[in-house]
Amino acid sequence: MEHTHHEVMEKINIGKNLDDDGREKRTGIRFILPLLNCTYNHCCYWVWVLSLVWAVAQLGWVAGPAALMLLSVITYFTSTLLADCYRSPDPITGKRNSTYMDVVRANLGGMKFKLCGLAQYGIIIGGTIGFTITASISMVAVIRSNCFHKNGHQVQCHMSNYPFIITFACIQIVLSQIPNFHKLSWLSIFAAVMSFSYASIGVGLSMAKVAEKGHHVRTTLTGVTVGIDVSGAEKMWRTFQALGNIAFAYSFAAVLIEIQERSSSSSYHLHPTDTLKSSPPENKVMKKASLIGVSTTTLFYMLCGCLGYTAFGNDAPGNFLTGFGFYEPFWLIDFANVCIAIHLVGTYRAVVALIFFSFHYDFCKVSPATSRSFIFVIFSFARRTESSERVSSFILGESRE
Repeated sequence: MEHTHHEVMEKINIGKNLDDDGREKRTGIRFILPLLNCTYNHCCYWVWVLSLVWAVAQLGWVAGPAALMLLSVITYFTSTLLADCYRSPDPITGKRNSTYMDVVRANLGGMKFKLCGLAQYGIIIGGTIGFTITASISMVAVIRSNCFHKNGHQVQCHMSNYPFIITFACIQIVLSQIPNFHKLSWLSIFAAVMSFSYASIGVGLSMAKVAEKGHHVRTTLTGVTVGIDVSGAEKMWRTFQALGNIAFAYSFAAVLIEIQERSSSSSYHLHPTDTLKSSPPENKVMKKASLIGVSTTTLFYMLCGCLGYTAFGNDAPGNFLTGFGFYEPFWLIDFANVCIAIHLVGTYRAVVALIFFSFHYDFCKVSPATSRSFIFVIFSFARRTESSERVSSFILGESRE
C-alpha cells in the first residue's frame, strides 16, 4: 500500500510539472515576452534599418513613409493570425503547433505545406547569408574608419571582406559548441541593447548632420528624379529594390511560431521549451507582445529612414553607417559598427538554430535509417580515424534513441 501510495504521489508531482500537452510546464513571464519578441523576431532583422535611408531616398517623402506604415500594419495583422494558429483548431484549447510548418500542415496541408516550408527556410537561409556579409562589412568599416581619420577622407582605404567572413564563420563554429545557446537569458537583453545602440547612434548622427550650419540637400516627394539622378529603367529597378528592402526588414513573421515555442536540440535529442505559459492564453499575450514589437520597430524605422533622408537627400548611401555617410566622430562610428557585428554574431546563432532543429526533426525523425547512413557517410569522408569513429558511433547511437 505504501509503495502504491508513493507511486500515486509521484505521478501527481510529475503532473504538476507538465503542461496540457504532456511537455515540461511553460514558465514564461509575461513582461519578458515583448523583449524576447523584439529581440528574436524584430531585432533579428533590425540590421536592415541601415538601408532604409537609401530605400526612402528612392521612394520619396510620399511612398517611403507610406510603405513603412503599410508593411508594419501587414506585419502586425500577420502576427495576430499566426498567434491564433499556434493552437488548432481552437486558438485557446486546441493542439499546439510548435513550428510554422506545423501550422501550415494543420490548416492547409498537402502541397501548400511544402511550398510554405520552402518559402520559410528560403527567408531564413537568405537572412543568414545577409547577416554574414553585413557583419563582415561592419568589421571592415571599423578599420576603414580609423584609416580615414588618420589619413584623410580622400584616401582610398580599401580592404577585402573575405578574411572577416572567414573570421565570422570561425566564431560561429566556436559558438555552436555551446549547448542550448539560445537558452542563455542574457542573450535577449544583449541583442536588444546592441540593436537599440546602433539604431540610436544612426538617428543621433542624422539629427546632428541636419542641425549643421549651412546644411542643404535635395529631397523630393517622389524620391530620386528621372533624368537627373537616374534613368527611367534605374528608377523602376531601384523602386522595387527599395520595397524589397523594407519588406525584408519586416520579415520576422517567418519565425514567430518558433518564438512562441522555442525548441532546442542537445546531443541530438529534442528538448522543447516554451517562451510562454499556457495561462493566460498564448494567443492574447503574443498579440500584445507583437503590437509592442511592431510599434517599437516601426518607430525606429521611421526615425532612421526619414531623418536619414533629411540628412543625405537623394544621394543617401546604401548603408549610412558602413557606407560612410558619416566620418566623425570616428570612435562613435566604430562603436556602432562593433555593435552591428556583435549583434549579428548572436542573431545568426539564434536564427540558424531553427534550420538545424528542422533538419533533425524532419529528416532524422521521419527517416531515421536514411539519416543514420547520411551522418555516417559524412563522418567517414571527413576523417577515417578512431576518434571520428567514436564520434559517429555516438551520433548514430543518439539517433537510435
